[in-house]
Amino acid sequence: MLACFTDYPSLCRATAAIGYLFLLLFSFFITISAACFNGNCQVLDSCSQATDCGPGLYCGNCPALGKSQPFCTRGQAIIPTSIIGGLPFNKYSWLMTHNSFSIVDAPSLPGVQRLTFYNQEDTVTNQLMNGVRGLMLDMYDFNGDIWLCHSFRGQCFNFTAFQPAINTLREVEAFLSQNPSEIVTIIIEDYVHTPKGLSNLFTSAGLDKYWFPVSKMPRKGEDWPTVNEMVQANHRLLVFTSVASKEAEEGIAYQWKYILENEAGDPGVKPGSCPNRKESRPLNSKSASLFLMNYFPTYPVENEACKEHSAPLADMIGTCFKAAGSMLPNFIAVNFYMRSDGGGVFYDLDSMNGQRLCGCKTIAACQAGAPFGTCKNISMPSSSPMTSTAGSFSGSVQFSKSASAVYYPNRFVVGFFSIPWMLLLSL
Repeated sequence: MLACFTDYPSLCRATAAIGYLFLLLFSFFITISAACFNGNCQVLDSCSQATDCGPGLYCGNCPALGKSQPFCTRGQAIIPTSIIGGLPFNKYSWLMTHNSFSIVDAPSLPGVQRLTFYNQEDTVTNQLMNGVRGLMLDMYDFNGDIWLCHSFRGQCFNFTAFQPAINTLREVEAFLSQNPSEIVTIIIEDYVHTPKGLSNLFTSAGLDKYWFPVSKMPRKGEDWPTVNEMVQANHRLLVFTSVASKEAEEGIAYQWKYILENEAGDPGVKPGSCPNRKESRPLNSKSASLFLMNYFPTYPVENEACKEHSAPLADMIGTCFKAAGSMLPNFIAVNFYMRSDGGGVFYDLDSMNGQRLCGCKTIAACQAGAPFGTCKNISMPSSSPMTSTAGSFSGSVQFSKSASAVYYPNRFVVGFFSIPWMLLLSL
């Protein structure tokens, strides 16, 4: 071999290059033969299209964490009541979307360029089908009707408007009608001044028949009715408003009488800190039995969400758990809920429901009727796959556009909304 290097250097280089090429080709064919496809790929497996990934998964990536190559990512929740049912509503943890209506690619008014932030990537119907059970909706008087707007100063403009609220509420009605055992919560950031405007709106959308009465809501931190009782009574829609007077005027529950809540925006994602929102009572007061944990930055950026929904989210759940006096959140509100480094908010919800419902590391390990702490033997990788499809909805997970097409409209409006007077933009 030494003679080769000293006597025929060019030949050696050619031989080495051929050998190297052979090894690359061999490695490539081994990879191809071992690759998964056609719905067989699991969480973190490489993928090239949505159909490569198994149920409840989609093909995405996370450049913010240096993961540019596409891999299978969780996109659907396990519905905890499908595994452990019959407990009070406040014993479960649910996924909530922040500004559920503020959807990338949602059409603007004719001839108007929308100038606002976007917080989600798929329709409200798709959110519900993927296991979202809480919706945050900003409602305003606009154009002689009640509209969903992401605006500021309590006023909706044509460049911050999305659509009449009744359109989204009809999506909720269709979902509740088609899924008679599901419960949905709506939290309204309320800028509606029309007398009886909200109560008439929900009646017009056909949602009054699902209404959970304010008179039956616990006021001193007691347990809520069981999910079975709520389903049997058809009280499957919980609605809360940010305006206290509407509880007496329209029978809509004042949010902070029944829900503890941490600060929204950047204060809510600061590591090691979980302050209560100023309207909320202290998180450890035990005066309410529902706890909403906000986890989204003031300025939403799509390609950063996968990073936010990795280890920092799990750490914040632990921080807020301590701040709330060992109370786990009942709702976790996030932007771009499907984006993560693999398991994301779905993994964290599985963990919380597993701990609180059966004493297991994940809800997928729970066994109905078994003693607390009796768990199925399920492996827990760093980014949990959907180890059980019980309670999940069938069908592929889709964004409003292909998951591989990444669109960042919020980068432009961050600059626009950095003008001081625009800091009044409602979260």
